[in-house]
Amino acid sequence: MKKVVSLSLGSSRRDKTVTEEILGETFSISRVGVDGDEKKFVEKLATLDGTVDAIGFGGMDRYVYADNGRRYEFAASRRLLAGAKKTPVVDGSGLKNTLEREAVQWLADNGIVDFKRSKTLMVCGVDRFGMSDALAAQGGTVYFGDLLFALELPFVLHSRESHRRVARLLLPLIVQMPLSMLYPTGEKQNAITPKPAYTKWYEWADVIAGDFLYIRRYLPTAESKALQGKIILTNTTTSDDAQELRSRGARLLITTTPNFDGRSFGTNVMEALCVAANNGREMTPEAYAETLKKLGWKPTVKEL
Repeated sequence: MKKVVSLSLGSSRRDKTVTEEILGETFSISRVGVDGDEKKFVEKLATLDGTVDAIGFGGMDRYVYADNGRRYEFAASRRLLAGAKKTPVVDGSGLKNTLEREAVQWLADNGIVDFKRSKTLMVCGVDRFGMSDALAAQGGTVYFGDLLFALELPFVLHSRESHRRVARLLLPLIVQMPLSMLYPTGEKQNAITPKPAYTKWYEWADVIAGDFLYIRRYLPTAESKALQGKIILTNTTTSDDAQELRSRGARLLITTTPNFDGRSFGTNVMEALCVAANNGREMTPEAYAETLKKLGWKPTVKEL
């Protein structure tokens, strides 16, 4: 049996272990959260290194990309992962440029989402560059909420071009910032804080896309009806997350990664699965695309 573990800075309340048959092999797939405790993360990583087939880095990105193809590594992530010497560690960025790009096209081709005639809010585009490009290519209206949702600055970018310019300017600075300033970790992942500055953008959009923890962090109240009839395009969701969205009136929950035993795991887990299936060898974008073709994964579409 091959073992894949997603080690996450996030809440342990979202932990899950499943066993799945994939490409003729049995995989044990686990998600383990350390509740934002960086010391515990480093210690757990040391125990996993060399004992599992691949490790997914969850609860935070390791790499983000600008449109010039340049890859930026978060200093905090590099420090946290320095102890992994034997087992490959991936953050999902290799798949975000393939799996999520193809997911958008599949949804459009199959008439599930008419992106061309929809207003889409991409809550954070720099960590999902494949999805961002694919959404923009559909020809609909796409706004980018990176500054608002990730940095809590009161600005939303109204074009892919402006998003790219800001990314080129700010990414070299952002990747040096501490994790606590960039992403909800630990118990902060369980908190929902509706705010008018965010609610108006949920109301504006037909499709709300991107990292679910960013989406969930500022979910409007059910009374506001801001999510009524909306489509949520994301991943890493639980059955409780689906119920939360249903209670607020959302219409569709679409996850770009497959559903295992009621749970959509993150792209870091799916990338780790691919690497484990490849016997731990580094993979090119072409190799990921070929593996995805063999797997035949499609987005999971759930009526709420």
